[in-house]
Amino acid sequence: MRFLIVLFGLLVALPAVAQTRQAEVDAMLDQLRSAPSEQASAALESKIQQAWNAQAGPAAGLLLNRSQRNASNNADADALDDIDAALTLAPDYAEAFIRRARVRASLGEYRAAVGDIEEALKREKRNFSAWKTLSRIAEDHGDLDGALRAWERALEIAPRTPYGADRLIELRGKLESDGT
Repeated sequence: MRFLIVLFGLLVALPAVAQTRQAEVDAMLDQLRSAPSEQASAALESKIQQAWNAQAGPAAGLLLNRSQRNASNNADADALDDIDAALTLAPDYAEAFIRRARVRASLGEYRAAVGDIEEALKREKRNFSAWKTLSRIAEDHGDLDGALRAWERALEIAPRTPYGADRLIELRGKLESDGT
């Protein structure tokens, strides 16, 4: 009986813990908009990323780490399998969708990669990592206007992201030289 009472208490407490974590992420995202420097922005981005990663749980995190190693070793099929397994365990884990988008983009599967970014943004529209990744995917696919728009969205969330202003200038320059 005591076990059931403890279990019930845990089940009741879990949503409150999730709400507290989300409130912490929301506060950090608000702070990110007014970060005084690139260094402060980088530190906040790292903390936010850690908080988002913690939401998935340790097993999904391990699978994503393994997928990263596989992708680094050009074992893209294995990386995709690991990411799919992580998404089975944590279907709302935005970072898994972003990682899968990166692998798919490296395979030339741009439409699927963009679909994964859209899934990540459904889960958290302020996911600066998703917007940055979308910018890179669009640029690699030759969509400079889309790359610029995605980067601008990332900068709305994290105005002082490291090298953010430099990339903005670079993309604008590419667009101007492209004649569009």
